[in-house]
Amino acid sequence: MRLLLDSDVFCKLGVGKLLDDTLVVLGAGIGDCGRLPALPYMLRKGRLPKTYGAEACVGLVAVAKKMKPIPAPQATWLDRLTSVQAIDAGEAQLFALAAQDSLIVATGDKRALLALKDIDGYPDALAGRIVVLEAILLALCDRLRHAEVRRRLGSLTTSDTTLKVCFSASNPDPRTGLESYYRSLVDEVRPLRLWERP
Repeated sequence: MRLLLDSDVFCKLGVGKLLDDTLVVLGAGIGDCGRLPALPYMLRKGRLPKTYGAEACVGLVAVAKKMKPIPAPQATWLDRLTSVQAIDAGEAQLFALAAQDSLIVATGDKRALLALKDIDGYPDALAGRIVVLEAILLALCDRLRHAEVRRRLGSLTTSDTTLKVCFSASNPDPRTGLESYYRSLVDEVRPLRLWERP
């Protein structure tokens, strides 16, 4: 396992048909990816189908099953996160395993990152290995050109604030907005150091 994907990032990239290109950018194959054990179930029931559409989520179940369900992380890392309200149980497992095994983790949970920056050991253990959605989209704009990324994101741009602002029809180049959001987050989460595209 090389790369861990949180459920929302997986859904956004999957629904937008951007997952394969993202894996190329991050140097991983689908079999190198880890996900929460409950993700296939979560794609059929609950919040994810309501957010991203039931048909789209059911279509992602087969992709999720190609990824490895993550093992339970060691208590030494997980215990530091369990009482932090801003970090949900799934994110806690992903961050703990990434810190423990020196893995890359892709997340869209900014609230969790703001909490993670102050937790002993995590900024050093995850330095340069937390990939946020804005950084992924910037790398994809470089790789595919922003018009293609905008086309693939389609309806997602109406439900996600960052995507709505950056990929609105009135914005000729979404990279400016994405870069602004990314740089702001870099400052906010210090001393945690985020992944930067090459």
